[in-house]
Amino acid sequence: MNFDTYLPTQFIFGSGRRQEIPKLVSGWGQCAMLVNGHNPQRNEWLARQLSGAGFQICRAQIKGEPTVAVIEEAVRQAREFKVDFVVGVGGGAVIDAAKAIAGLIPNHGPALDYLEVVGKGRPLVNPAKPWLAIPTTAGTGAEATRNAVLGVPEHKVKVSLRSPQLFARAAVIDPELTLDLPPLITATTGMDALTQLLEAYVCNRANPFTDALCAVGLPRAAQALPLAFADGRNLEARTELSLASWWSGIALSQAGLGAVHGFAAPIGGGFPNAPHGGVCASLLAPVMMANIKALQSRSPEHPALERYREIACWFTGNKFATAKDGVNWVRALVKELKIPKLSSYGIAANDHADLIAKAQQASSMKPNPVQLTPDELEEILVEAE
Repeated sequence: MNFDTYLPTQFIFGSGRRQEIPKLVSGWGQCAMLVNGHNPQRNEWLARQLSGAGFQICRAQIKGEPTVAVIEEAVRQAREFKVDFVVGVGGGAVIDAAKAIAGLIPNHGPALDYLEVVGKGRPLVNPAKPWLAIPTTAGTGAEATRNAVLGVPEHKVKVSLRSPQLFARAAVIDPELTLDLPPLITATTGMDALTQLLEAYVCNRANPFTDALCAVGLPRAAQALPLAFADGRNLEARTELSLASWWSGIALSQAGLGAVHGFAAPIGGGFPNAPHGGVCASLLAPVMMANIKALQSRSPEHPALERYREIACWFTGNKFATAKDGVNWVRALVKELKIPKLSSYGIAANDHADLIAKAQQASSMKPNPVQLTPDELEEILVEAE
């Protein structure tokens, strides 16, 4: 029962709450860096809103997943513009980019020095610039986390810049901003949120605080995701997914993840065109099955086994469901959402050994409820392809 929580972010949730942004950031300074995705025109409403309130703006565009080089260039521009605060508006990649930029502006030296696994893991000594998160997808929960996931192409991995300094000063979560998401992005981002809630619930670092969020968030995500996929303008379903995504970010930040995200890091680094949520969706059922079988064989009294059964009850609506019923429900959902297999991203059998070796070193693998063998990890990849 020993655990810590740290949530310094002000969260503003609800439809239409984006109108409060200028008032929210008043007092943060006059010069803002607006971090956008590949289509900045989608966020002209925000640029006009900030400019109309008297703020000076420079912009950083994040095309795809942020890499160390992209972040370093944005940091250079921010310092030159004498940025007072950063605003990230977009999906998880954009939010992570804004987070990293805000953290590195006052902390000098190569960005790689501050990264986990392939870097030196130096701490961020100086406080980050204030930054505001405005998610436009419902999946990563990046607005609630203290790590920014960055690509390191030379090592073919994605790793985290992690520090308590990186928590957002504030986050505006307006479900209306997700209404225009296309079905595939709705599916992949929603599956990321569901996966994060599930892994945080069964991981070895789960605690009563994160359990409460996961126990409420998992059934909500399971019910809302197919509805939002079928009708993107369903505001009620979009609101439920936005809640689930936010809570999944808190849960992973305060507890941990597992083998799905352990694999997702090297896959994302080695195959940049593979969407993170799609990768998680393909891996989720195979990882669940591998964990259940390993726990039944090697640790039959482990509490995660009962948690997998609870999850199955929530997913299926059947109080007598077994853990395997939960796995089958996930398989059916992934099929319903038309999410491609890993092979569609170019992942093949000759990639497995390298992916397994890197996954075993990934920080997300450590809280997995059971240590999986290389053969078990191989079986996961075979099924996910």
